[in-house]
Amino acid sequence: MKELKPYKQEAVEFLIKLITTPSISREEDQTADLVAVYLEVRGAEVQRLENNVWARNKFYDASKPTVLLNSHHDTVKPNQGYTRDPFYAEIEGDQLFGLGSNDAGASLASLMQVFFYYFDKEDLNYNFVFAATAEEEISGKNGMELVKNQFGPIDFAVVGEPTEMNVAIAEKGLMVLDCKAIGRAGHAAREEGESALYKAIDDINWFRNFKFEKESAYLGPIKMSATMIQAGTQHNVVPDVCDYVVDVRTTDAYSNLETVEIIRKHVQATVTPRSTRLNPSGISADHPFVKAAVEIGATTYGSPTLSDQALLDVPSLKMGPGKSARSHTPDEFVLISEIEGAIERYIQIFNQLV
Repeated sequence: MKELKPYKQEAVEFLIKLITTPSISREEDQTADLVAVYLEVRGAEVQRLENNVWARNKFYDASKPTVLLNSHHDTVKPNQGYTRDPFYAEIEGDQLFGLGSNDAGASLASLMQVFFYYFDKEDLNYNFVFAATAEEEISGKNGMELVKNQFGPIDFAVVGEPTEMNVAIAEKGLMVLDCKAIGRAGHAAREEGESALYKAIDDINWFRNFKFEKESAYLGPIKMSATMIQAGTQHNVVPDVCDYVVDVRTTDAYSNLETVEIIRKHVQATVTPRSTRLNPSGISADHPFVKAAVEIGATTYGSPTLSDQALLDVPSLKMGPGKSARSHTPDEFVLISEIEGAIERYIQIFNQLV
């Protein structure tokens, strides 16, 4: 077994460079350059599309199954609560501070080192593709969605996000629904018209109380929340149109399209999804990677938060160093020991597979 200390050091050093290079979503060109140069210098044949960068292991064999190691290099904008420079990588004891350190720089740096641990090994059971993708924080179309078909056949994916190195084997999807209730205008002082607002209220009560027949074992019920509403032009006119928005967090019990069809059968409004592309995702608890992770102490769970898993159409899981609760918070940080431990755990798991 190779000595892991150099890989741990490289991961921390790369994360420091990543933090100090601004990479707000849609502005990740500099960190894409950083990743590309790092891979090239170490002998990988780099491919790039927009701000997405990926590479294959040295002895890639198309006849073998392939594992995708993926994390994102974009970040949210720093919020006003920061007391530190978000683009300065500051170390205090075991803590490494900086924007994107926890979400998801630590995962990206760790998985990159796992990739290089196996990069020049011959006779592996699996190929490895490492991909640093863009626009994850905004579910943008120039990130994973743009490049996922460029990697070649993928058999399963490890998506790096802060999970405390536990395994999210299921993840909720997302749909935003634009709903329009139609009534008939009239004078509010008389028994005239048909209020679109009241129709919308009836619908919203349905969204609030409806229980889908099937429930996910790991993700629980589908969550539907009415979040915006707009109706009326003045106080004495019965509104003939009411627009409202519903946030729907879908599960692996139904596809996004199935969920929409069920909703349309129950509400009066027209229902138009802004997109059905952010699907629920997951992997079997019996998958060899999951079983190997559990054997070394990881727990499995269902995640309510989105990642690039939503855009993948292969079995996938979410696993990485750091804590989800630190993501998008002021003075974001990750522990150096979490990065070091993650590299050890990833390699322990893959050693049972490759």
